[in-house]
Amino acid sequence: MIYVMSDIHGMYDKYKKMLDLIDLQKSDTLYVLGDIVDRTYGSIKILKDMMKRPNVFCIFGNHELMMVECMSILNQEITNELLDSLNEAQIMKLSDWINNGAYQTIEEFKTLSKKERQDIIDYIMEFTAYEEVSVNNKKYLLIHAGLGNFDKEKSLDECDINDFVWTRPDWDISYFNDPNQFVIVGHTPTLAITQKAEIYHKNNFITIDCGACFQDGLLGCLCLNTMEEFYV
Repeated sequence: MIYVMSDIHGMYDKYKKMLDLIDLQKSDTLYVLGDIVDRTYGSIKILKDMMKRPNVFCIFGNHELMMVECMSILNQEITNELLDSLNEAQIMKLSDWINNGAYQTIEEFKTLSKKERQDIIDYIMEFTAYEEVSVNNKKYLLIHAGLGNFDKEKSLDECDINDFVWTRPDWDISYFNDPNQFVIVGHTPTLAITQKAEIYHKNNFITIDCGACFQDGLLGCLCLNTMEEFYV
């Protein structure tokens, strides 16, 4: 079975309950469409668990991208000398990440050994910008947010990573003419689209961020073989 999940945002208990709910087997594959980290405590625990699972594949979200961009700062001892050495661009990147809920992730990261920190960095750097899978004669493009500056004549490999992790799609416009081509995204909580914490389908888009870290949200997961939806 092939499953997709997104926007866990440190909700370790929900993540583990979801793995139990779908009864993830070694023969199954789980794609996580980014935003594993930030906003709540538990991000590092989730990453450590995923690192041990060869059948879990992760895609960059905007939160992982912000984290990677700040890693050179995070992986050093924070001193007055270091702070004095930061340029304006580095300060802005760190500020943007903190404003987007990085505090808990930074606190967890600080407790790791130097080797553990490097292992986490190396693991995140293996994340892909997108994945393409085929199930039951249907094709699925898995990305975090959408496709900014989309052009049907442009190869996906020509796109910038920021196009994948920041730009939300227009759900009223289909990217592709093929009725068997679907785009699965996270990033935009379905609570903001329909006021419901459930997977959203429209114009061959499937939006699976059900707001796991919000009070009224859920962690959603979709099985591509059966199209069964799971919620924690």
